[in-house]
Amino acid sequence: MRAVVFRRTNEFAVEAIPIPEAGHGDVLVRVRASMICATDQKILAGRFPAVRFPHVPGHEFSGEIVASDHPSWPTGTRVGVEVHVGCGTCERCREGMYTLCQNYGKRETGHAHIGFTVPGGLAEYVAVSVGALHALPGEVSFDEGAWTDNLGIALSALERGRLAGGERVIVIGPGAIGLCAAQLARALGAGRVVLVGRGDRLGRARDYADETFTPDRSASLKTTADLVVEFAGTAEAARDAITFARRGGRVVLGGATGTGVELSGIDLSTIVRGNLDVLGSLANPKGVSGRALSLLAQGKVRVLDLITHRFPLAAFDEAWRTFAERREGAIRVMLTP
Repeated sequence: MRAVVFRRTNEFAVEAIPIPEAGHGDVLVRVRASMICATDQKILAGRFPAVRFPHVPGHEFSGEIVASDHPSWPTGTRVGVEVHVGCGTCERCREGMYTLCQNYGKRETGHAHIGFTVPGGLAEYVAVSVGALHALPGEVSFDEGAWTDNLGIALSALERGRLAGGERVIVIGPGAIGLCAAQLARALGAGRVVLVGRGDRLGRARDYADETFTPDRSASLKTTADLVVEFAGTAEAARDAITFARRGGRVVLGGATGTGVELSGIDLSTIVRGNLDVLGSLANPKGVSGRALSLLAQGKVRVLDLITHRFPLAAFDEAWRTFAERREGAIRVMLTP
């Protein structure tokens, strides 16, 4: 089969490699749709120590099962994939927080982080643990199903922030997950959703929020928010998130998933005297991706408009440059194996 291979830091190619074998607890999935994420850039840059090169990336994909020994997951089943698979036995996994598995990276315990510690879906086929699978509702296409992980991440951040109906929400970062978060906030009953960001992406975001602002115009925000959710991944965005929250409000930081981003320039009294909840949100624990797919199937969130470019897998080099350089306001670049 053909697959994208990160050979070493900052070097990749599309290569012919063997079709993987589905091990115990796995099924073999034929990939139908797969996307590039900013986290893939961090992986290629060597900012995820658990990744070992050469490596097949890809953690936003969907497909159909073509080989399975599991009665609950027969061949032909259309699936979306969330990428964290915990060991199932450590304290965090027993709490449902398998994204925080204490046996991270230890395949012998059953842990897998698809596209990170085990091969991912930027390939024609991938072996996937049944613990990561979500059956796609009939109304959800393969292209939409490739958003299973993204939607779960966005919904998990809103749930962690305890969003209540009628509340004012600010989302920082008009990338794929931020735009999903803005739509999901509306679906969950937010009274007003404001999106903060920059570049061509912000222009595309007007249909997904009640108002948009660039960071240099943020001082003109008329109100502070009950909940601020950050998916930009920069120190500036984290500082803004804390500043935008009302006294007694909540801040959820979800963008800085790689190492190397440090927060400074915040007077701690802003948090203490403001009685703020400042929370981190990692990925999509507790099966939240399944709830997100249900909202997608109901039409409460739209993702097809966020797929701005499409390429065959063989043209990965051009697809990568399109995404990395944000050509034409690229949000998500879809690869078809």
